[in-house]
Amino acid sequence: MSNTEKRHHDPEKARHRRRQVLDAAAACFGRSGFHGASMAEISKAAGMSAGHIYNYFDSKDAIIAAFVEENVERVNALLRNLESKEDPLEALLDEVPRSVRDDLDPQTWILPLEITAEASRNPRIAAVVRDADGRTCAQFRAILKKGRERHGLPVDDAVLGARMNVIITMFQGLPVRAVHNPDMDPDMLTESFRLALRALLFS
Repeated sequence: MSNTEKRHHDPEKARHRRRQVLDAAAACFGRSGFHGASMAEISKAAGMSAGHIYNYFDSKDAIIAAFVEENVERVNALLRNLESKEDPLEALLDEVPRSVRDDLDPQTWILPLEITAEASRNPRIAAVVRDADGRTCAQFRAILKKGRERHGLPVDDAVLGARMNVIITMFQGLPVRAVHNPDMDPDMLTESFRLALRALLFS
């Protein structure tokens, strides 16, 4: 049994109940922040008692860990699709318009920013976030290596690590920039992202 979810005799019902809790928690965290949202507030939004929530999640930390794992699954699906392409590097460039659009959507980035803030001060959440990052980075690194080998480009560890981290920073940093400047032009951003990304991928 993980510290995120508890075992139940009816797995389907438990999945439904956990989804209720996660949807309610996402709304509460987005509105009040991680520390501002109480379990009582979450339970009210989920339509169940606080005691009932503890049947599915041990704590707010466990709820955050579940959100992190859901994001791992989402990113893994995107990376698997990328990996299936004949030229993963060109496919990554093709994904830029969607990625920029998603990263500018407050409904997409409010929760990740809250989780990042919590990870900066909570060692338990930091460990969860770093473990998730390590798993997705390993998958992304392998895709970059495959793509760069296809084009006869350097694939030594230092180059791959640096390029990968800069690419991730570009996309993870966009929501932060959107908070400071919500009026950015998505089309111009997309063009600039493609220029920068092509240089990182193909040099």
